Amino acid sequence: MILVTGATGTTGSEVVRALERRGARVRAFVRDPGKAQVLFGDAVELATGDFADAESVRAALEGVDTVLLSCADDPRRVEWETSAIDAAGAAGVERIVKLSTIGAAPDAPVAFWAWHGVVERHLRLSGIPAVVLRSTFYMSNLLAAVDPVVREGRLYAPAGDAKVAMIDPRDVGAVAAAVLTGAGDDGQTYVLTGPQAITWARVAAELSTATGRRVEFVDVPDDGARLALIETGLPEFVAEQLVKIFGLLREGVAEQVTDSVESLTGMPARAFAEFARDRAGLFAPVAVER
Repeated sequence: MILVTGATGTTGSEVVRALERRGARVRAFVRDPGKAQVLFGDAVELATGDFADAESVRAALEGVDTVLLSCADDPRRVEWETSAIDAAGAAGVERIVKLSTIGAAPDAPVAFWAWHGVVERHLRLSGIPAVVLRSTFYMSNLLAAVDPVVREGRLYAPAGDAKVAMIDPRDVGAVAAAVLTGAGDDGQTYVLTGPQAITWARVAAELSTATGRRVEFVDVPDDGARLALIETGLPEFVAEQLVKIFGLLREGVAEQVTDSVESLTGMPARAFAEFARDRAGLFAPVAVER
């Protein structure tokens, strides 16, 4: 039995679908069983609970061989995930696959990355056989820019000339499913990227091709980006962290391209052009009825 935590999230749901295609027995740890039912139907077993509820975590781990460890970015991530690791060890789990991020380190300059780094360290010290998957920037993060692209044909970001080997969450899901069912080596950290590092100008060009309308990339200063993010309703702390990430992207932190997706799944990583084609309907202008 494989337990997938964060199962209804963007990446977690892709992991569940990929495991289904492999015919694996899956238990999804979810807070909202109704949402999970809509996403997965009756294909997977549901364990309702929350990382903050230790008893629900222990119950979800009963009879489980392998765990996908993933939760939302939250200041409680370290507490939640380290406690889940300890509970998995007590339950006799044979392998943990931890979804992490590039730049993960206890002393990372970005809080989100530092939290992952602390959890990774705890996992290594736990003695449980484990694999860490560090993903680069998700292509799906660009869905946050749908509204201005639809309304104005403009893609705003403090990205400058940053080159990023963006990855499709479907590929992360496929890799995680492969590792959860035996691929990869315990003790290894795999960096997951797309097939090439591209700029935001290239992203805009691919969206133009996919939607059949011109999409222009507009570089914005960090302060302007931070204020714009806060105006959308994001907490100031989150906005500051996101802007800090873009600063590191401009410095080249995500330029590296690896072949981990293909080596672990046997299939090449998807290019952004494919992601853009598949999501073109979201970025296309809305027709106005007259």
